[in-house]
Amino acid sequence: MSENSKPSRRQFISDTSRFVAGVGLSGILSTPFTSTAKPSVSANDKVLVGLIGCRSMGFGDLENALRIPGVECVGLCDVDATILDKRAEDVKALQGKAPKKFPDFRKLLELRDLDAVIIGTPDHWHCLPFVYACQAGKDVYVEKPLANSIAECEVMVRAARRYNRVVQVGQQQRSGDHWKKALDFIKSGNIGKLRKINVWGNFNYGIGQKKVPDSAVPEGVDFDMWLGPAPQRSFNAARFHGSWRMFWDYGGGLLTDWGVHLLDMALWATDTTTLPISVSAAGGNWAFPDYDHETFDTMSVIYQMKDHVITWEHTAGTENGPYGRRYGIAYVGDFATLVIDRSGWEVFPESADGAYKVPAIPPQPGRDYHREHMQNFIECIRSRKDPDCTIENGRLVALYAHMGNIALRSGTQLKWNEANGNFGDNKAANGYIRPDYRKPWTFPTV
Repeated sequence: MSENSKPSRRQFISDTSRFVAGVGLSGILSTPFTSTAKPSVSANDKVLVGLIGCRSMGFGDLENALRIPGVECVGLCDVDATILDKRAEDVKALQGKAPKKFPDFRKLLELRDLDAVIIGTPDHWHCLPFVYACQAGKDVYVEKPLANSIAECEVMVRAARRYNRVVQVGQQQRSGDHWKKALDFIKSGNIGKLRKINVWGNFNYGIGQKKVPDSAVPEGVDFDMWLGPAPQRSFNAARFHGSWRMFWDYGGGLLTDWGVHLLDMALWATDTTTLPISVSAAGGNWAFPDYDHETFDTMSVIYQMKDHVITWEHTAGTENGPYGRRYGIAYVGDFATLVIDRSGWEVFPESADGAYKVPAIPPQPGRDYHREHMQNFIECIRSRKDPDCTIENGRLVALYAHMGNIALRSGTQLKWNEANGNFGDNKAANGYIRPDYRKPWTFPTV
């Protein structure tokens, strides 16, 4: 075949899409496309994206993508028709062209020319769309935590690597300059031997919403689809928009929300790629009885590492914290303690014999890095390089967070067996590794 007679990337995908449309989504999943069946996105091609889960963080991620030249949104998916219609209008205002709308993410994945999807659903809906997207040859930006269970995280890693997809997990500190500078400062030995990393996050929203009785499903909401693989139950507004993450079927509370962001930075300080030696936890639900939540409002977790300790603390319903910060990380070394959050970092030197052990460092400014994180994802779609927060990074810190919750829920100290993928003979803890999917949904296999 001559160079001039070779099909263009768009023509190739167009032909492929007609085949996909003919066999339906079940055909995609039973005989998935691999990355070799889809040409890479060139520097001159538009990157065409879709969004699954349009209400909050997902749409913020999409807005950041649409600020990047050469990115276009071709489809939106949400189970709430009101939100779906509103976001379609928002996208049209941003790019001058309306996206297609879908109540079912599987139909979105059949869109012609779709390069990547953003998954901004509740946590219990991360795994299935992610695996299906990888099988369909789409790259994925998935919000944190990677998934709502350990087993789901594991199958998502396998899917990403088997189908050779570019995956960015929404832990945007990995793309942040002030985080990198602070961690380089620590890694260079400037605070001495790192002995303890204290992580905390105190937020009012962690207690959920006030208790209300079950009620009718709001008009335009496909609640059965919203539940998806989670157990069947009646609709309750306190378990829905804005507070679903405070219920175990859908999320893991503050530890899998803010904890994932901050514990990721605790692990990055020592370039940790393994799970802790042991995990212990204490706490409970002791406050705000008029507010509806299952996840813990009061919690302390200890991660035993080889040569240091990592701790997590939260008291939901309060917003005071160490060093005057409602959330943050304190890296405690022999010479100094470095404290950081999204607003910046500072160093508190230790003193001896009337003098500081290391020079004092004035507060260094910081900010959020959502835009840079999305920019990195789009660049990696083109280059096929690993992005700033790989799926392995996302899996590791999600497991740290899930293990903290499992330790308290099971009332046991956890020791992970990496070879067997469980907690050894700890039956109570092992029961939390994999969720039971509600029919007709089935746990994905890769």
